[in-house]
Amino acid sequence: MVESGHVTVIRQMTYRPVERRAAAVETMTFDRLRERNDGGTQRADFHVLAVVDAGRGSVTVDFLRHPLRERSAVWIPPAAVHRWDDIAGVAGHVVLFVPTAPVTPTTRELVASPDVAAHWSIPEADWPFVDAARNHLVLEASAPPGDLATELPGILLSALIGRLRPPHGGARSAHPVFRLFRSSVEAHFRRHHDAGYYARTLGYAPRTLSRAVQQATGRTAKAYIVDRIVLEAKRLLAHDRLTAAACADTLGFPDASNFSVFFRKATGLRPGAWQATVAIV
Repeated sequence: MVESGHVTVIRQMTYRPVERRAAAVETMTFDRLRERNDGGTQRADFHVLAVVDAGRGSVTVDFLRHPLRERSAVWIPPAAVHRWDDIAGVAGHVVLFVPTAPVTPTTRELVASPDVAAHWSIPEADWPFVDAARNHLVLEASAPPGDLATELPGILLSALIGRLRPPHGGARSAHPVFRLFRSSVEAHFRRHHDAGYYARTLGYAPRTLSRAVQQATGRTAKAYIVDRIVLEAKRLLAHDRLTAAACADTLGFPDASNFSVFFRKATGLRPGAWQATVAIV
């Protein structure tokens, strides 16, 4: 894991294993993370999955702060803006992996989902299985490069993800219509903001689509789309330091004024005012 690109306020992290160039999975302890971490805010092009054994701390993911406690997990997907706020007393392991690393259909679908929760507690009954899966992955990932079977880390990563049972943030159902909608929004939200577009594209009546999204997330289809656009806008404002005009262009708004009205209605602040409040060091 190294830094690359133009460093402004948030560092862009690129996946690049030092010792095994072909490895799609890398592991490290929280001790090693502390050595590399300067307390700043980052955005990566890979997944970060952490398992906490002991201690207390916190991590901020996409502007929401989450507590770190014994037997808890953290999942930071690519492009998420994140900061390790307080990990001085935290023990455990961090797994870094590229999106294509998992090998089973279920775990690949899960990794591709934009709705995986950023943080959750691991049930006591699941902990022995999580611990064993994690330790096996860590052991295999530490093998000398010449002894490393390239498919094993992906297999063991899939086993760990399966045992962790990461919940979907706000998605209480795996309704097939919602899954299709979610994937379509992820692909097209920068240009299409209307729920009707997704209903037409997917071939469902607007009422059917709305019902599926409501059952899965507790939100309307329109609210789901708005939340996704707002999250991306915040990332662009905080990480790329874009102006309202640049955000409008990137996110498919007619002009800066239209985008500013949208953003203020969703957050209570104009884009520039929100950008100024983001405490990033």
